[in-house]
Amino acid sequence: MSESKLYWDSTYEIVLALMDAHPEVELEDLALGELSQRIVDLPGFDDDPALVNDAILKDILRDWYEEIGG
Repeated sequence: MSESKLYWDSTYEIVLALMDAHPEVELEDLALGELSQRIVDLPGFDDDPALVNDAILKDILRDWYEEIGG
């Protein structure tokens, strides 16, 4: 099965990939710059890193909090 591509607007899919890649992360300690780098480093990420902004990263963080029940 081929891996699906991840783009900045695929927030839910990014969250699932981050949860799989970084199950130990403390979201309260995660800076937006570090979050951005972790996303860019995900297998299957196929978007331009320069297109990200704080609003996108905050949406991803919010979805991640909701997904883990935080």
